[in-house]
Amino acid sequence: MQQKERISSLQIAFMIMLFEIGSTPLFMLGGKAKHDSWLAMSFGSAAGLLLLGLLLWIQRRSPKQDLMAMLTLHFGRWPGSLIGGIYCLYFAYQSMRNVRDLGELTAMTMLPMTPMWITMLIFVLTALYAIWKGAEVVFRLPEILLPVMLSFYGIIILLLFIMGEPDFNRLTPVLDHGLKPVLAAALPDIVSFPFGQMIVFLMLWSLWDKPGVPTRQSLLAYGAVSLFLIFMNALNVAVLGEGIAGISQLPFLKTVRTLSSLKFIERLDILVTVQLFVGLLIKMMLFYYCAVKGITGLTRKPVKWWVFPVGGLIYAASFLERDYTQHLAIGLGPSLRIDTIFQVVLPMLLGLSILLRRGEHNLNRSVRKR
Repeated sequence: MQQKERISSLQIAFMIMLFEIGSTPLFMLGGKAKHDSWLAMSFGSAAGLLLLGLLLWIQRRSPKQDLMAMLTLHFGRWPGSLIGGIYCLYFAYQSMRNVRDLGELTAMTMLPMTPMWITMLIFVLTALYAIWKGAEVVFRLPEILLPVMLSFYGIIILLLFIMGEPDFNRLTPVLDHGLKPVLAAALPDIVSFPFGQMIVFLMLWSLWDKPGVPTRQSLLAYGAVSLFLIFMNALNVAVLGEGIAGISQLPFLKTVRTLSSLKFIERLDILVTVQLFVGLLIKMMLFYYCAVKGITGLTRKPVKWWVFPVGGLIYAASFLERDYTQHLAIGLGPSLRIDTIFQVVLPMLLGLSILLRRGEHNLNRSVRKR
């Protein structure tokens, strides 16, 4: 029988923060709202907080079970297993997207002469090794990597302010086109990416080393990372302006390159790239781990049976998209629409099933008392 793995409150909080940061600063989310994109990010995080509340409520109903067990319990063995299997494919798909992001980013910034298939294979094998060693190893990584990443972000932000690059007047006038463009930019796109991706923690909260659910730690971590992402979104617009920030594929890299006049520091974009590598690797690894954990729960086979097949599937699927432009178009377009089903619709149906089951149980108990 497989030994039960346990993770601490700090590891959960750090993982939430690092997972949510991921590649998010790389893109100009809410760009359709132009200079109000930071407001779109704010509304997206508020809607994501409501979704997080639903996920935590679901977990509190079954604190010792993960998503796969909940689905089979509340939807029935076969329907629940089918939905669970589709969720595993969804997690693998999200992991694939991050593998491709890692490969493209490496080719664009650090190793343009190295074949992308080599760098992507290295990233997948790195994640495979950590998952093979277990959840406790995977969750130790944020304890080391998050402080380093935030320190790097802090240095870059400090240098930007020292050089006088941000002009927050570029964020005004606030809501000059009304609230509708802001809400259209936030819903469902920003909710789906990155805030709705908290759905993966229904696979992970049950690993907490204490009784119950780490509600407070999860909410604090979510709140902190939301404020950070809102600020980073505003910073990109304040430095580049809504025009350049809106059309740039990688606006944060362009923001950092405005520091090119510094004579004592060169190639700060490499520092940004390393930060993004860390975020993307953790995100890819966690989706990969959840896909493996999900299949393990459905088949009752050991984790090590599925690490290599799932890793191979993720690696092979990462080559399906023709180029990075198509990759981004799918990821920020049709993919976000599909995300809504897995991040919002199915959790709401699961929550409704729990309520109905609970109501039926209370009714039967009251009948027996009579």
